[in-house]
Parts: sequence; C-alpha cells; structure tokens
Amino acid sequence: MDLFVPFLLGLAPIIWLVVALVGLKMQAPVAAAGAFGFAAVLSLVFWQMTPVNMLTAALEGVLMALWPIVIVIIAAVFTYNVTVHTGAIETIKVMLTSVSSHQRVLALLIGWCFGGFLEGMAGFGTAVAIPTSMMIALGFDPMKAVLVCLLANGVPTMFGSIGIPTTTLASITGLDATNLALTQALQAAPFVIATPFLIVMLVGNGPKGMRGMVPLTLLSGLSMAIPEIATAAVAGADLPMVVASVVSLVVTFASAKAFGHKIDLLHPAKNPNHGAKIETAEALRAWSPFILVFVVLVATSKLVPPINAPLSSIKSTVNIYQGDPTATLTFSWVNTPGVLIMICGIVGALIQGCSGAEIGQVLGQTCKQMSKTIVTMLFVLACAKIMGYSGMIASIAAFFVGTLGGFYPLVAPLLGALGTFVTGSGTSSEVLFGNVQVSAAKAIGADETWLAASNSLGVSAGKMISPQNIAIGCSTPELQGKDGEVLGRIAPYSFAFMALMAVLTYVGVLLGW
Repeated sequence: MDLFVPFLLGLAPIIWLVVALVGLKMQAPVAAAGAFGFAAVLSLVFWQMTPVNMLTAALEGVLMALWPIVIVIIAAVFTYNVTVHTGAIETIKVMLTSVSSHQRVLALLIGWCFGGFLEGMAGFGTAVAIPTSMMIALGFDPMKAVLVCLLANGVPTMFGSIGIPTTTLASITGLDATNLALTQALQAAPFVIATPFLIVMLVGNGPKGMRGMVPLTLLSGLSMAIPEIATAAVAGADLPMVVASVVSLVVTFASAKAFGHKIDLLHPAKNPNHGAKIETAEALRAWSPFILVFVVLVATSKLVPPINAPLSSIKSTVNIYQGDPTATLTFSWVNTPGVLIMICGIVGALIQGCSGAEIGQVLGQTCKQMSKTIVTMLFVLACAKIMGYSGMIASIAAFFVGTLGGFYPLVAPLLGALGTFVTGSGTSSEVLFGNVQVSAAKAIGADETWLAASNSLGVSAGKMISPQNIAIGCSTPELQGKDGEVLGRIAPYSFAFMALMAVLTYVGVLLGW
C-alpha cells in the first residue's frame, strides 16, 4: 500500500491524457493543459514541492520544449512547406511515383526509409512531420499517412539525432556505449524486420496487401536491420540509423525497380508519372533542402570534430529548477538540429527561386500552422519536468521494482515506453529510467546492459503513442483536431510491440543474455 498510492497518483496525469484524448475527444492542447494541472496540484499537495520549485520545474520544461524541440519542428515543416510553395514537391512526387504506381511501395520509400533517415539525422518529430506531409501530397489518405509514419518511427528512436538517446544512456549509467548500441540493435532487429510488413498491410487494408510485395518488403526490413547491427558493432551509437536508412532506401528503390512490374501486373493502377524522367538539374533543385540537411547535419556532427567542437562550444548553461542547484539546462545556439535545418531550408528556398518576402511568408504560415502543436508541447514538457523533479516518476518505478522482483524484466521496456509517452523524447526517457534499469538489474542478478537496452526498446514503442509525436503528425491541415482518433488507431500496434518487447526482455534475462 505504501508503494501503491504514490504509484497510482503518479500515474494520474498520464491516465488523464489518455482519457482526455481517446475517451473525451479533447483537443490536444486542452488535454495537455489538464495533465499539467494534475501534475502541478499533486506535486504541491502529495509530494510537497514548494510553489517555487514547482513553477521553476515547469519553466524548465517550457524552455526545453521551445529549444530545441519546437524550433526543430518548425524548421522541418518550414523546409517541407518551401518545397510546396516553389512547386518542387511536384518534381519530388514525380520522381518517387516514377519508381512504382503503388502506395504500398511509396509508403516504404517515404515513411520507412526516408522517415528513418530523418530520425537518424535530426529526430525531434521530423520523421513524422515531413513524411506525413509528403505522403498526403502524393494522394495518401491522411489518416493512413500519419499512422504509417508513427509506426515507422516506432523502431529507430534509440539512434535518433545521431544517437543522442543511446549516448546519453551510456553516459548516465556508465555502460560501454558501443556494447550498449549493439545490444539495442540486436533487441530491435525483429521489430525492424516486422515493421515494413505492418506498413504494407496498413496501406493495403490487411494481409491481402502483401500480395506481390513479400520479397520487396522483406528486403526493405533486412536492409535496415543488418546494417544497423553492423554499424552499431563497429561505430557505436552515432551512425546506425543514418547508415541503415540510406542502405534500406537504396535496396528498397532497387527492389521496387526489379519487382515493380510484377506488382503492377497483380495490382494495375493508373499513374501518369510511372517511368517518368526528370532532368538532373531539376531533381537537384527539388531535393536541395533535404540534401543540404543531410550534408550539414553530418558535417556538424561528432563525426567531424573540427567543425562540431567549435560550434558546440557556442552554448549557455543555466540553472532554472530551484530545487537542485546542480540541475542545469544547456542551450546550444548554433549546433542544434532546428537552427541547422532552418538554415538549410532558407538556402534551399533561395536555390529554388524564393524571394526574401516569400520565405518570410512561408515561415509565418508555418508558425501559424504549428501553433496548436507548440502549445501542446509546452504543457507536456512542463508536466514531464514536474513529474520528474517531484518524485512522481521515481514512485512509479519504485512500485514496479519493489513488487515484481524477478519478474521485473517484464515491465522494463514498459518503463521506457512510459517515459517517452510522457515526455515525447527518447533521451528524456533514458534520463528518467536509465539508472532505474541498471539498479534493478543488480538487484535481480541480470545483465545491466541487457536491461538498460530494453529501456531503449520500450522507448521506441512509446514514441508511437506519445501525445507530442501525435500532435506533430496532426499538424497538417487535413489532420487538425484528430489527435484522439490517431492515438486510438496507433495504440494497438504500440501495445503489441510492448508486449512482445516484454517477453523478449524476460526471456533474455532467463537465458543470461
């Protein structure tokens, strides 16, 4: 009972979010504001935070939401909107649809491969925001488009943003980063291979959608999983998703060319762009913002220390939360994905012929388009920080560890999923629960790296249903206000992943992996 009451009250803001979004069909900003209210009151009354500590915890969450999360999402959507404004999206559409006539193939190329690349390079919602908009522009049903992108985003999160979640987990737990990355890649491999099949069946309205697609789909999954494992083993946490997504994009593209005629025979479809040719110069102009994003993010990453080090030194570190003078928040003013992507978007717009006035107009429209998403994220991150600093998260974890004992591995990935659901961030979930997993491993005699990696495994499943991630996916006009419906439809996939991840983690502990 001593553990149960704090556990139940600690879950209250999360329970409210689910009920408000799914049951009451509330708008995401209103639901998130309610969760913030629950967390604020409970932190003051039950966990006895001082008003100053509660407010400064919330302020830290708000500032973290604004920088780097909000800025990177605005930058990503702005970059896409530029291609719409200039008409470059039509060239990209022709190029992609020239590969195949069928949405199932395009879903793999855009949602799975291109989305994986965006997650590996930038993270922070770009892998949902940009591919969803592209797929809608290509004629996909908006609901299917966002579900595909959320599902595809359910496996690469641990290696997102050049591996920041994994390197952070290694740093706070003291585990070897390369060994941790390899363990994560091995644990994730079955889900990486399975996800393309789920995507194809989602777009194709069930198992019948696999007709003629099995070889291509299998190759798309294997070409993501195998390079991810190999890169993690050799290079650690920074590059697995970037390398894997590029390899998978090449393999999926080539496979679509090889098998496309068979798919077309089985499922005839009219597509005036099928087999169309685009001049190289025109293609480069159309893709220029995304090419720039790739080049700039690689050039400024830890892979290129002479550039990364001086840019990363342009930062400010401050103490906002007054309950702990050592709790600091660092703002990277230049070497952060939002700033870099925004610069690439502006340069890409100039390459595509935009004037300064047009760039300002597109940016203004983007900010207006994303306003509800921004408000949602401010409340969610403020809520998350209050839950973390007050002890709510610790109470939830203590209940699981104290009551389950040797069966704890069954809930280890669920904690990772819970952390991501609350914060929308894989990195934040690793910070919240990383040491809990290591402590639990010591208590039950399990391998510390295995249980810590299972937290990252759960992070991926939790990312699918994170209100923050869903709000990003619903930022397009066609999906405004449908956050609750999206959550209800993606939840079965997420829960199925969590259940299988729990079994995998438990079996791994039993076998001594």
